[in-house]
Amino acid sequence: MIDTGAPWTEFNDAFLAHAGFLNPPDGEIPIKPELETQKYARLLLPSIAICGHTINDFEVMVSRFDPAWGIAALIGLDFFKRFKVTIDYSRGVLVCEPLEVG
Repeated sequence: MIDTGAPWTEFNDAFLAHAGFLNPPDGEIPIKPELETQKYARLLLPSIAICGHTINDFEVMVSRFDPAWGIAALIGLDFFKRFKVTIDYSRGVLVCEPLEVG
C-alpha cells in the first residue's frame, strides 16, 4: 500500500517474521485507539525492490498492522523522495523515475 503522507516505510512484523528478517516479538503489541498501525522498532533491510527500483540498506519501521488490512507494508516518503513520482489515474499506475543529477 502506498502512503504518501507517511514519513517512513513500514513493514508488518508478521510479514518480516515470515520472511526471516525478524523474530516474532514476545507478548502483545497493542494498536493504539484511532490508529491502524503501531510502530515499535527499526530494521535495516539489505536490499528491497519497490516500483521496479532496488535500494540497498533501506531502513524501515517495524509495525503491528490491523489484521483487517491484509497488507504487508506501507511505502512512505522515505522511498518516494528518491524519485520523481507520477500518478497516472487514467491508466491506474504509479511511475517512479530516478531524479536527475545535475
